Amino acid sequence: MRRLIVSDIHANLEALEAVLADAKGLYDEIVCCGDLVGYGASPAEIVEWARKDVSLIVRGNHDRVCAGLDDHDWFNSKAQAAVRWTVNELTEDQLAWLAALPAGPLFVDGFMLAHGSPADEDAYLMEYEEVYTLVEMLVRPICFIGHTHFQGAWTWYRDDLYALQGPVAGRSETVHQLSPQNHYLINSGSVGQPRDRDPRAAYAIWDSATRELHLRRIAYDIASAQRRILDAGLPQFLAERLATGH
Repeated sequence: MRRLIVSDIHANLEALEAVLADAKGLYDEIVCCGDLVGYGASPAEIVEWARKDVSLIVRGNHDRVCAGLDDHDWFNSKAQAAVRWTVNELTEDQLAWLAALPAGPLFVDGFMLAHGSPADEDAYLMEYEEVYTLVEMLVRPICFIGHTHFQGAWTWYRDDLYALQGPVAGRSETVHQLSPQNHYLINSGSVGQPRDRDPRAAYAIWDSATRELHLRRIAYDIASAQRRILDAGLPQFLAERLATGH
């Protein structure tokens, strides 16, 4: 089975369309690590796409807040403004669908799916110390996550933890051959709002037959996504950051 792994689309239709075009023919089903909405200006389009085309999905923190399951007081002012705008853009049916999304982790067909961490859906896994002890929670050999907007992966080998990198600037793909003896925590990166200093949309392809992990980046029409955000009256910063990958 070949799976397209996406996360943190954040209502960025232009970025999602670029990913789907770039990955065409490379996957059999789509799984998503959450945060369909928030920040961007195409929440209704992204929700309808997910309802129709995504096989497996967990909720993200922006999905949860926009659905009314949590307040937005812990968000910064720009994220709060995006939440208020998003809620008004979505129908009651779409908001109810977001509210019904499951919290991670999910356990399916040899892998796990979570948003922030298998231990806490809101946790940011960035540092060695934060990731190392999680191996005891990985009851499947592979766990896909999102939330940080940083693409990459970790593997445990002989009681130590090693980082696996995504493609550097100028390259569109890095391929890793995953060992059946190791455990892996894999972040496909953010489709709609990367923060790892690479503004290109990030995603992954996982082929369970060949055990190949493809970490991929694709350029998209950032200017169009920025215009949507500004035309919607959302904070200018949310448009500007798309061009820098911060």
